[in-house]
Amino acid sequence: MTRIVLIALLLLSACGRGVPEAARIVVAGDSVMAWNRIEGASVARVLEARLGEPVGDVSLPLAQVAGGRGALNIPSQLAGLTPTFVVLNGGANDLSGCDCTRCDAVLDRLVSDSGASGAIPALVADLRGRGVRVVWADYYTAPRYAGTTCEGPYQVLEQRLKRMAARDPGVTVVDMDEVFSPDDLSLFAGDRIHPSAKGSARIADLVAPVLKP
Repeated sequence: MTRIVLIALLLLSACGRGVPEAARIVVAGDSVMAWNRIEGASVARVLEARLGEPVGDVSLPLAQVAGGRGALNIPSQLAGLTPTFVVLNGGANDLSGCDCTRCDAVLDRLVSDSGASGAIPALVADLRGRGVRVVWADYYTAPRYAGTTCEGPYQVLEQRLKRMAARDPGVTVVDMDEVFSPDDLSLFAGDRIHPSAKGSARIADLVAPVLKP
């Protein structure tokens, strides 16, 4: 039954994915980006409304940076694409199996302490080599994990991502914690992890100023 529900979720979440021919911006990543797509309220759809232009969306729940197959692998989502901007996130599903206290190896696989190597810098370098500017959206703190040991790995990830971005002016890291508070449940879906429609709009509003021509 769980597998059937999972397949149904992925099929529903895939509705509305794609990249319009004229899209200057593409959103990629995991469920934080893909959430609320069915309702037309995902990050990409709100960006379209805010910027008044088509925005591609290839994000998908359960997607990983260093794992996953096909569209469940974030680098694969972006294969062959050369928009002006890619807005993306990732890493949470890679970290999901490390029990919040044994995450060093996974973190190192994602991005080294210096920010110079790992699956995320490799993805970013590949995009930059195509002339794409990268906006990496660092995770917010969800109510389900606020105040627990699970905050630790994400704080480490954030610092490493900032070191990565400091190496290239074509890479920007935006921190969703700037516009989210785990105490404001109106920003979160019923699972207290994913964004509500209001939360997705907050992410889009955080990113939009970076994307203006």
